[in-house]
Amino acid sequence: MSKIKLGPLHVLVLGYLFITLFGAFLLSLPISNAKGLYQPFLDSLFVATSGISTSGLTVVDIGSYYTLFGQLVLMCIFQIGGIGYMTFIIFVAYLLGEKISLMTSFTARESLATHSYDYKLLGKFFRNVLLYTFIFEAIGAVILAAYWAKEFPLSYAVYLGVFHSISAFCTAGFSTFSSSLMNYKSSFTVNMTVSIISLIGGIGFFVLMDIFDHFYRKVKCIPGRLALHSKMALLVTLIVMTAGTIGIMTTEKWPAATNYQDRILYSSFQSISASTTDGFNTIDIGAMSASGLTILIVLMFIGASPGSTGGGMKTTTLGALFVSMRSLLRGKKSFKIFERELPLMTILRAFTVFTLFVMIVAIDLLVLANTENFSYLRVFFEIISALGNTGLSTGITSGLTAIGKFVLIITMFIGRVGPVTIAMAFFARQHREAVRFPQEDIFVG
Repeated sequence: MSKIKLGPLHVLVLGYLFITLFGAFLLSLPISNAKGLYQPFLDSLFVATSGISTSGLTVVDIGSYYTLFGQLVLMCIFQIGGIGYMTFIIFVAYLLGEKISLMTSFTARESLATHSYDYKLLGKFFRNVLLYTFIFEAIGAVILAAYWAKEFPLSYAVYLGVFHSISAFCTAGFSTFSSSLMNYKSSFTVNMTVSIISLIGGIGFFVLMDIFDHFYRKVKCIPGRLALHSKMALLVTLIVMTAGTIGIMTTEKWPAATNYQDRILYSSFQSISASTTDGFNTIDIGAMSASGLTILIVLMFIGASPGSTGGGMKTTTLGALFVSMRSLLRGKKSFKIFERELPLMTILRAFTVFTLFVMIVAIDLLVLANTENFSYLRVFFEIISALGNTGLSTGITSGLTAIGKFVLIITMFIGRVGPVTIAMAFFARQHREAVRFPQEDIFVG
């Protein structure tokens, strides 16, 4: 009997699956429940999947339903989900001076979108990932704890600061407040802290390190430039967030008492929340207009940048699509941007990601349109939020049927691991093509 061979992509998928199931088991225990009861496993699986995918969708009120133990379990899940479990494995091996296998190197590359296979370079990269993660999470926790110390006892304020800072950096969107951050919608401190922390988490570790290296080279007068990936991610992020802010601010029907400063604050926060997929909200998503919800759907679908804690189709995917369309419409055969040329395989991968995302959304809509008793737009919004690992909701999550919950569980998991990664893990052939056939053109469009 032949042995089953597991490749790096299989290991990555199975690793996340194991953590999800183990987390669901812990959350289902009475020690995690405020009433000391067992949580239905489907619900605990939903929350655990939402945690590992850093989605933030939940069928229960996190603050009142779970004990401190349950909340800490959830916090560990979305911390691992945010920076990837391979980060911890590589870092421990690096500290101990242990060699890692080639499979582990491949798996690590897929986990956080780094180019290196070298053991030492991988170790340093993941060391920096952990370093940046805990530095920024600590800064956010201190600022938020200091703010909430005016309202709550110091120990609880510190806990709130830590929980929400980790949730923001990992773009998880989980909150111990039943209404997310709506009670602090006019707080400049809370809005800016959460937005900046989630932006840092959502821009990608490669981009972060590239920016720091770029400034270091500038100080040392060493010639160099930002990588094309960094430029693309930063440009698309800026355009998407700005467009989202303007769109929400101009299409929403604001109360007459809401001044323009507050409108800008609310709109920018919600635009950043959707585009980084952090999932926090300071306004009632369920009360937004159809236009506002549509804007959020687009932002959530695009999502954050590769190699980040965020989800979605990814900013660079959108950038590659636009570059290819521009080249096609101009009759060009190369894909150029920022004085660089994108490889054809990158363009094909971008179109594949986009196509798979659309296919998953279509399948989910076909199923949930028949199983759920909510409006088409609300169901559509929930699906995009799950696939984009965002966590924003119009308030229908807890009212989903068992089938609806299960569909979203699968959708969130696919969104976290990546549809291309999952497809390649199960369908990609490991051997080279032995035969090549003649080319023949077809008519399209």
